[in-house]
Amino acid sequence: MKKCALVTGGSRGIGRAICLKLAEEKNYHLLINYTSNQTAAEETLKNVEELGATGEILKFDVGNAEEAKTVLSSWEANNENAIVEVIVNNAGITRDGLFMWMPSEDWNSVINTSLNGFYNVTNFFIQKLLRNKYGRIINMVSVSGVKGSAGQTNYSAAKGALVGVTKALALEVAKRNVTVNAVAPGFIRTEMTKDFDEKELKNMIPVNRFGEAEEVADLVVFLASKKSSYITGEVININGGIYS
Repeated sequence: MKKCALVTGGSRGIGRAICLKLAEEKNYHLLINYTSNQTAAEETLKNVEELGATGEILKFDVGNAEEAKTVLSSWEANNENAIVEVIVNNAGITRDGLFMWMPSEDWNSVINTSLNGFYNVTNFFIQKLLRNKYGRIINMVSVSGVKGSAGQTNYSAAKGALVGVTKALALEVAKRNVTVNAVAPGFIRTEMTKDFDEKELKNMIPVNRFGEAEEVADLVVFLASKKSSYITGEVININGGIYS
């Protein structure tokens, strides 16, 4: 049986770092999900293979229920001897702006990608994880979802909802050896934060720097391993002490 790990939004940033850290462990065949940037996805796959692991790319929008189901069903039909043991719900987008001026499409698209994307992917696999009596579900949330961020009511709502989902689902599936945890990064140096004023913002971070995607990936890979079997329903902050 080929054991697989699915990383949504795995082509760039934190998602790519997670794929590469999982590849270093060589425990899983990597399923690298992406929506639009095929070049980046292929580059991530190439890096995975250079590390001696195997993988493939799956193109679908996690927020599109029909598309996600079609692609995942097709993959499953073509891989009868494979099982997904690890799901990293990393896909997410930002559409920042003050709530008073926020158009409905910016509200809906952010929530759809993070929250409905979680449902569309995780619900597809959850019964299989329970039958297999083993699984690791890791939801990427954010400091914005834990404490809120001005100008990010939509992102805070989406990630805050995922915090609740994490705690509730963990209670439902724990007896089947399926753990559900969330990772809440603070300011991490990625494409999403490239336009931030790092020099100014780092003054509010106790460790006085932005984090690296690889540091977040190390935590995710631990939660994806058997070493974390007694940890579930947790939201683990990785933010340099920004609000602790």
